[in-house]
Amino acid sequence: MQNYILSCCSTADLAHEHFVSRDIHYICFHYTLDGVQYPDDLGRSIPFDEFYKKMVEGADTKTSQVSAGEYISYFEPFLQEGKDILHLTLSSGISGSYMSACAAKQELDAKYPDRKLIIVDSLAAASGYGLLMDKAADLRDEGMGIDELAAWLDANKRRLHHWFFSSDLTFYVKGGRVSKTAGAIGGLLGICPLLNVDNNGKLIPREKIRPKKRVINRIVEMMKEKADDRLDYSGKCYICHSACIDDARAVADLVEANFPKLNGKVLINSIGTVIGSHTGPGTVALFFWGDERVD
Repeated sequence: MQNYILSCCSTADLAHEHFVSRDIHYICFHYTLDGVQYPDDLGRSIPFDEFYKKMVEGADTKTSQVSAGEYISYFEPFLQEGKDILHLTLSSGISGSYMSACAAKQELDAKYPDRKLIIVDSLAAASGYGLLMDKAADLRDEGMGIDELAAWLDANKRRLHHWFFSSDLTFYVKGGRVSKTAGAIGGLLGICPLLNVDNNGKLIPREKIRPKKRVINRIVEMMKEKADDRLDYSGKCYICHSACIDDARAVADLVEANFPKLNGKVLINSIGTVIGSHTGPGTVALFFWGDERVD
């Protein structure tokens, strides 16, 4: 086992048990629900179904990223133990956490000049970020050193595809990502926007599709078009969802039917409370390795 810490943020949206089993450490973002602050602790403080139920009932949600001071408090015990750290942050395209982590690194590098603290912008989010971390754990376990692994992740992170659709635009409208007019029309017509994460780690609308059955087919078509080795794809595939397990399962079933060489079954996770505060219920996201994202 390599003597360095592999670390990320809670917004990688994997189960706590998954992180523990892969020896991946994580630091929690925060969110408030009706004015009460909670850690984004992978559904342990408030179960995901309860969280989304409260959103539907009108609860106010806000999120906050990890501050530089919190990163310092999180990183320093590892450095004091004589361990190096490779930390991947949530995409800089949707969060300032990368800059906060870099500010913490600058202070800690001066205090611990004999240790390595490497910060990598994942350009990823939700369980796509989680899939990137899982690959990092594989490479670490195969013996890859911290510098080589950081370079590999930086060179390959844009090959991690994120495709999303939502059947409920309510919280996209509330957060200002969709206009009220577009949201009202989309709701009446049953439009499910298809989005992805671009090469700069930003969430970009790509297509407007109706009805929901068609967008489920379309998201799997994108995997057919872009996955490594196309229908012979043999990597892992992750899905996450916000309180719409039937839709997530429909996508997973279609993926498993079309990609017989998958590395195991599709892993389905919940979208966590920080990402979910912005999507609300009704979002399904599909993640896989493929062609490099170029736009």
